[in-house]
Amino acid sequence: MSGPSAETREPITRREQLVGYIAAGEKPERDWRIGTEHEKFGFRLDNLRPLTWEGPQGIGALLEGLTRFGWQRVVEKDKLVALSRNGASVTLEPAGQLELSGAPLENIHQTCSEVHTHLKEVKTVADELGVGFLGMGFQPKWRREDMPWMPKGRYAIMRRYMPTRGDLGLDMMTRTCTVQVNLDFSDEADMVRKFRTSLALQPIATALFADSPFTNGKPNGYLSYRSHIWTDTDPDRTGMLDFVFEDGFGYERYVDYMLDVPMYFSYRDGIYHDLAGESFRSFMRGELRQLPGATPTMTDWVDHMTTAFPEVRMKRFLEMRGADGGPWNRLCALPALWVGLLYDRSALDAAWDLVKDFTREERNALRDGVPKHGLKLPFRNGSLRDIAAEALKISAQGLRNRARMSVEGVDESHFLDPLIEIVEANETPAERKLALYNGPWNHDVDPVFREFLY
Repeated sequence: MSGPSAETREPITRREQLVGYIAAGEKPERDWRIGTEHEKFGFRLDNLRPLTWEGPQGIGALLEGLTRFGWQRVVEKDKLVALSRNGASVTLEPAGQLELSGAPLENIHQTCSEVHTHLKEVKTVADELGVGFLGMGFQPKWRREDMPWMPKGRYAIMRRYMPTRGDLGLDMMTRTCTVQVNLDFSDEADMVRKFRTSLALQPIATALFADSPFTNGKPNGYLSYRSHIWTDTDPDRTGMLDFVFEDGFGYERYVDYMLDVPMYFSYRDGIYHDLAGESFRSFMRGELRQLPGATPTMTDWVDHMTTAFPEVRMKRFLEMRGADGGPWNRLCALPALWVGLLYDRSALDAAWDLVKDFTREERNALRDGVPKHGLKLPFRNGSLRDIAAEALKISAQGLRNRARMSVEGVDESHFLDPLIEIVEANETPAERKLALYNGPWNHDVDPVFREFLY
């Protein structure tokens, strides 16, 4: 999730401005970049409890410790809540999940190096504080009421509103972690092709990265419980966005969708104003009772765009949102998967050919079935594994076609190796952890914090 936008305070008076904001993200292919984000759970090494913001082992202390590496402080009401450096940021999710929002980089070698540097810095400080970090899709041990809350104004508003829209929204906020990648488009037609292809293939990423099989210390019956949670969070702002596949889809149709998504807040004068459930259209007409006569600025719109949570989200770029958080090598594999599929023209054509005849019912069945069944989900005359294997072949070829070499002369396709191994074994990361739980771990989830520590 994002903090307050740095956009200018341009007043919004016309719908066309909102369309223009998205269209301004268009870039020629030579300027396409890769922005990788990942979240992770912090915990105390002595008792495995999640980290509060306060205290000598708190998230606040960790952020302060990271400033030695050149990170600049971001403060909200005298609380250190984020860091920034060279186009990247370190931010906090509602229960203190630590997120790296990477800088826009040219290739996977660079983004993987960025992840490695970040994790090394975090581990340096974490070791001093006696804390650790775990990459999974869902908090495996602690209950919702055990999770702390970070001192950020927008989260207080969401915390009040979420339970009015679904039963699992607070779990989404406090007990989930993801890895995602943000990718560019050249024009509206390119955006539509990439949006449709990535949305149809998003269940593939969910299956490959499925790593959230435990809730409250026990198996929960899912491989990606994080993915399941989105089905009972808020129907106004989640899902597969069937309209993306309809004739005429483009920037305007996405703007109309966002105008129909109820608001959370407006951040102005250093205050988060609670507008939960209100209409952005009414805001444009100056009709909000909480802000009489006020109309939105472009900053309000940019912030509002961060409050929708579909499987693929558009801002001035496209966000791939279907994957559980995980270990270091899968943090590099996620951007590699999507860059290979979407950033090479022939690969994008092949990926679209793979999914273009999926019906609306099939796309939604994949989305709904993959949290429980992963790669073994039946599909047509085979299983989702078959589609995943083909998608990985297309992605690997796309990465080879890009020919972005490391200093050792190696292309980006090797970053897919962890995913290829998962498909060949037909076993998701969640299934591997369940086997450990039912075997060497003797029905105890505590070892996961030690064995999968960053």
